[in-house]
Amino acid sequence: MAKKRAKKKVFSAVKAVKANARERVGQPKAERVIDENHREARREQKHRPTLAERLNLDE
Repeated sequence: MAKKRAKKKVFSAVKAVKANARERVGQPKAERVIDENHREARREQKHRPTLAERLNLDE
């Protein structure tokens, strides 16, 4: 079997700029993992309790 030809690399300005920035500043920090429980708690706080919920809470 004949070997495949190596694909010619096309210049990408975006990749060149990013590589230059990585050399000067360094790698970006890893992403933070957001706790799912925290998100759900915040979502519940956005909605005011209904009248039925308030009446049941007082009992």
